[in-house]
Amino acid sequence: MSLLPKFSIIIVSYESEDWIEGCLEGLQQQTFEDFEVIVVDNASKDRSAALAEAFDLPDKTVISAPKNLGFARGCNLGERSARGEWLVFLNPDTVARPDWLQEVVNGQKRYPATSVFASAQYEIGATNLLDGVGDAYFGFGIPWRGGFGHPVSALPEEGECFSPCGAAAVVRREVFRKVGGFDKRFFCYCEDVDLGFRLRLAGERCVFLKRAAIDHKGSAISGRYSDFTVYHGTRNRMWTYFKNMPLGLLLLTAPGHIAISLYLLVRSASNGTFRPTLRGLIHGLVGLPGILKSRKRYASSGPRVNIANSMTWNVNDLRKRRPSVREFEAIEA
Repeated sequence: MSLLPKFSIIIVSYESEDWIEGCLEGLQQQTFEDFEVIVVDNASKDRSAALAEAFDLPDKTVISAPKNLGFARGCNLGERSARGEWLVFLNPDTVARPDWLQEVVNGQKRYPATSVFASAQYEIGATNLLDGVGDAYFGFGIPWRGGFGHPVSALPEEGECFSPCGAAAVVRREVFRKVGGFDKRFFCYCEDVDLGFRLRLAGERCVFLKRAAIDHKGSAISGRYSDFTVYHGTRNRMWTYFKNMPLGLLLLTAPGHIAISLYLLVRSASNGTFRPTLRGLIHGLVGLPGILKSRKRYASSGPRVNIANSMTWNVNDLRKRRPSVREFEAIEA
């Protein structure tokens, strides 16, 4: 192993005692070994921190946060202790396949000018289902995990996706710092899409690596349809859209974004999530002035065509959570 590791793998853990050992075991079995592991424990009340401390990895640090900082702020805290050229954000409810990091390295060699990579994610407990192939973004402001719930046969070829899912995202450290890291106001959910959007506005592109695979149980800790998940997802979806969408596209798509948000609110009344959805919309609106103040200059004057082409405009892609991976033309370093 080199003096400074190639990868700094950051795992933000909260009440994850049922998952953290499996996650660390997956890293222990990696065929590519030039990495450090930083576990940020968000003041868990269970055995998460103790299990992470006791696990035998050659280069591991456990940081105990004084309170639950959320995923976004926890990742930023971990990054401050990182020594690697590349940051890898990994959820505790994932298990990396043994050649995962090696396939990331192989992808970096194929795309030397690329600073952002997404992994192929498979559903834990359902060997024939995808968990995601990078994040997709509907042009009217609705993100989703591309390919979620689709059969493995729908796995796309290697190519460009909108942004990496935060469950297994790889970002060059200097680029992560250049755009300001994760926005701590998001706490969790959509913070990865917000980061990916800002990276795009800064001129970066994201490559989905088909052979870099992990297994993931999405929202295993917070609950896929819990009030917590629905609230943060609703609020942060609004913030991501208004914070990052270039002004011309914002004016064009805002009526559609509002209409979809109202439709989702009405639909929530039939699936038991009305209250957290309504709270998310209200608190999103309350926090919107601060979000609008943080819009960067390039968000209103950036290359609209490139941003527009990185999104999907087919509503059926959104409805069916289809993968959204396009052919990628490598840009030589």
